[in-house]
Amino acid sequence: MRIAAVGDVHLGTDSRGMLRPALRGLPDHADVLLLAGDLTNHGTLPEAEVVATEFADVGVPVIAVLGNHDYHSDLSDEITEMLAAAGITVLEGSATTVTIGDRTLGVAGTKGFGGGFAGKCASVFGEHLMREFAGHTVELATRLDTALAELDTDVTVVLTHYSPVSDTLHGEPREIYPFLGSYLLGEPIDTHRADLALHGHAHAGCERGTTPGGIRVRNVAQPVIRSAFAVYELHPRRTRVREHSETALTG
Repeated sequence: MRIAAVGDVHLGTDSRGMLRPALRGLPDHADVLLLAGDLTNHGTLPEAEVVATEFADVGVPVIAVLGNHDYHSDLSDEITEMLAAAGITVLEGSATTVTIGDRTLGVAGTKGFGGGFAGKCASVFGEHLMREFAGHTVELATRLDTALAELDTDVTVVLTHYSPVSDTLHGEPREIYPFLGSYLLGEPIDTHRADLALHGHAHAGCERGTTPGGIRVRNVAQPVIRSAFAVYELHPRRTRVREHSETALTG
């Protein structure tokens, strides 16, 4: 199975047509395209309409989660509906299954949230605002766990915006790690032995990491992969993952 993925494309109203040239030959390289959030700049409907147009009818199923930028204008429900109308499946604490040949791919997704990593993380304690901040991550991680538990597929991929590990944040200032992800997102990935976890958000991070349980994690933020999308080839019932990136086409 060939999984194409990219996050943090940050399309604005002036971005129309920017990605279409690179996506024309997508079916030659991948069986599915996963979008790891921050699809827009400010979460406005005109920006979302550009996203819908860019990623519609690319020849493979497109599955997405939203990112913090996509929530900025408090229009996440409307953005989700707009993308769905363009044939893009948007996950939030939910999962979907795609049939590829005679195999099935399960994708469980959530935006995720911050909070930090084991030993250096926020807890649901203290002031109401702190409890609300930390509690939001707990809620989304629990929903991700439930979504993964519902999947029974040959290959399972987890798609988030925020990172489930600190490995892929190397390059970012350590002071902002708590705002880039949470170890709570990694726990269901290990519990359900997903085959691969993909995220964005950390523009200055690095591509490769692993969970404490040894599951491969890849940061597919566009500033990190520096291409229109990265492709990860997964072999059912095997542990090896072959990887390469597709160079963005300019015309």
